[in-house]
Amino acid sequence: MFSAKTYRNRRAALTKKMNTGILLFLGNVYSPMNYKGNPYHFRQDSTFLYYFGLDQPGLVATIDPEEGRTIIYGDELTLDDVVWTGPQPTIRSLAKKVGVTEVKTKAQLTKYLQAINPINRRVHYLPPYRAANKIKIHEWLNKPMGAIERDYSTDLVSAVAEQRSIKRAEEIKELHNAVNLSAAMHLSAMRATRAGLYESDLVAVAQGEALKKNSHPAYGIILTVNGQTLHNHHHDQQLKKGQLILADMGAESPLHYAGDITRTFPVSRKFSKKQKGIYQIVLDAQLAVLDALKPGVSYRAMHLLAAKVKVEGLKKLGLMKGDADAAVAAGAHALFFPHGLGHLIGLDVHDMEDLGEDNVGYDETMTRSDQFGLAYLRLGKKLKKGYAITVEPGIYFIPELMDQWKKEKKFLEFINYKKVNEYRDFGGIRIEDNVVITAKGYQLLGDPIPKTIKEIEQVMKP
Repeated sequence: MFSAKTYRNRRAALTKKMNTGILLFLGNVYSPMNYKGNPYHFRQDSTFLYYFGLDQPGLVATIDPEEGRTIIYGDELTLDDVVWTGPQPTIRSLAKKVGVTEVKTKAQLTKYLQAINPINRRVHYLPPYRAANKIKIHEWLNKPMGAIERDYSTDLVSAVAEQRSIKRAEEIKELHNAVNLSAAMHLSAMRATRAGLYESDLVAVAQGEALKKNSHPAYGIILTVNGQTLHNHHHDQQLKKGQLILADMGAESPLHYAGDITRTFPVSRKFSKKQKGIYQIVLDAQLAVLDALKPGVSYRAMHLLAAKVKVEGLKKLGLMKGDADAAVAAGAHALFFPHGLGHLIGLDVHDMEDLGEDNVGYDETMTRSDQFGLAYLRLGKKLKKGYAITVEPGIYFIPELMDQWKKEKKFLEFINYKKVNEYRDFGGIRIEDNVVITAKGYQLLGDPIPKTIKEIEQVMKP
């Protein structure tokens, strides 16, 4: 965990914005895989980690800005628990490490919250994303289950999102660590690649690399020869010469900050001429965006810049035609680029997505588009110094989408469907890096990871 001063400062900054009512923060509990004694890997709630730093299940915290009280609630282990887990630090000793001196039991929390008059004092809570926490709020605050998700505190969401969006020096250090751990996963998979293996073989190598460093994947690994499926978590395909592997993998730092890196590389260890042509367009789009990043530019503008570079590249290959600006404005590029350019990253791989994408990625000056492709842009608002973001353009050939658009005769003035059909079995390419916005531009998070055609082929050289 960070220093006690860091957590005290974070809570103090929050209470400057939220100075009335009770602020309620629910930590997570173990979630059963198939019965209580066989849980999934425990992951603490990220906002609880941000303000309280304690990575143990079963904790809850409150902040009372009016009385100046911060309390952590939890139940100490019984002797029966110790038999199974071994001796553990007390909650009080852990709370002291994050600058909290007042500790109470869960039973005391129940009495405290149930005694609060909601007319006089509001209990502010964030949108719950786990059923167990919804039930707790229902019991503690006497709220109907159907009202819990819509009655969360928008004021608390805004205050937390604004604060967590700006990454401080200690957080940036953790993000560097996370990306370097992620790089090790990618490099190990590249070096292990050969025809005849299965996708699952490479997943095992990559995940093993994280586990060797006492880390875990920050999200479900995407490693597939079917890169045209954006979130393909199946790993049952055998690798064949001529295929491309799209690997979207990231690891967590020791304090749970996430890396989110994508690389695309050839099973044959060398790109074909056709693969090189598409790959270079994607790389050119990413480099154009990186060159333009700085505070004050909107990420929607960066998304559209990437789209224009791709249209111009695809025109040279005969896949698109017409005016590039007009094609982008119409949304014709989304046949090949149906997702957003990137998102915030931090304690969550899609940082604070539990607070609502629009609450985090958009604001009063920028609302989400309803245009296909652009509608999936998670971050659209203007960038600020301290934002940590992903930059992940891609080009994909999705047969089902190609067939549907051709049938509907969509964008015939921009798309050469006859040429596009020649890429029907191509798959997809995505290149993704993580950066933090600085005063004048950006800083790459982690050490550079091979991404040019030459660099990748050198890594994969037998």
